[in-house]
Amino acid sequence: MSLFWRIFGLNALVLGAATALLLWAPVTVSVPVLLTEAVILVAGLGVMLVANAALLRVGLAPLERLTREMTTVDLLRPGQRLPVPGNGGVAELIRTFNDMLDRLEAERATSSARALSAQEAERRRVAQELHDEVGQSMTAVLLGLKRVADRAPEPLRAELHHAQEITRSSLDEVRRLARRLRPGVLEDLGLVSALTSLADDFATHTGLVVRRRLAPDLPPLDRQTELVLYRVAQEGLTNAARHAEATRVDLVLRRTPGGVVLSVEDDGRGVGVAREGAGVRGMRERALLAGATLDLSPGRDGGTRVSLSVPAAGRRA
Repeated sequence: MSLFWRIFGLNALVLGAATALLLWAPVTVSVPVLLTEAVILVAGLGVMLVANAALLRVGLAPLERLTREMTTVDLLRPGQRLPVPGNGGVAELIRTFNDMLDRLEAERATSSARALSAQEAERRRVAQELHDEVGQSMTAVLLGLKRVADRAPEPLRAELHHAQEITRSSLDEVRRLARRLRPGVLEDLGLVSALTSLADDFATHTGLVVRRRLAPDLPPLDRQTELVLYRVAQEGLTNAARHAEATRVDLVLRRTPGGVVLSVEDDGRGVGVAREGAGVRGMRERALLAGATLDLSPGRDGGTRVSLSVPAAGRRA
């Protein structure tokens, strides 16, 4: 039934019931109208309005649910669909809306995959330039300072050694940035070794205690899925250091019957009511690439727990 005939039928039902009461009820209207007759007419009008409002509320409830879904739908949380109530115009509208969400989610996943692929390519390019250009130039500067320091008189030698230490520290930082941009250990040694290196490097440079439990018996994962797991772990650790005011972070990678679960849990100030930032939304976009589910929840010690559930290859949609 179309929306027009649905509303028409509801109003016809109310008006028909009111007409039947007027025909068979022992009620008459005098001229001029008596007070009791006026009270009865007003009461009848009130009953008609209440009944009409109640019936319209029931009849238009699917549209209200559709409106709420439109205002809250998030393409980074796929699978949000409305049940289709039978047939008719409202059902067809909801079915069309669900089909539109299917198309938008597919297009969003495709565009996100292209954007993240381009981002990773740019990361590799920048990391390569840092390693080849900046790293080699700073290495040459470091060697030059050493040669000059060996021939310099004693008053200048201490300053040259200090300049050497600054250059060496800067070179280490450039190499660390290059490793963060392009995790070569992930390609060479695998996910567990890459996460171990990431946790150790993170603990060294932030001072936080990183407790890791990384299962070695993981199911076979493709390169893209491993990169998604690595980047989510990297972003989770970075958020814990920058925003959570945490002192400890637990990095856990475990195998489940359905796939793999990665969790990053800190003891910081918690999620709170703040809106999700670019980092969290970036993690959600990466989760879509692997067909995974990202969940943010309060941690056991009051902090934040980021959990990424990656299905096994045979279980992906």
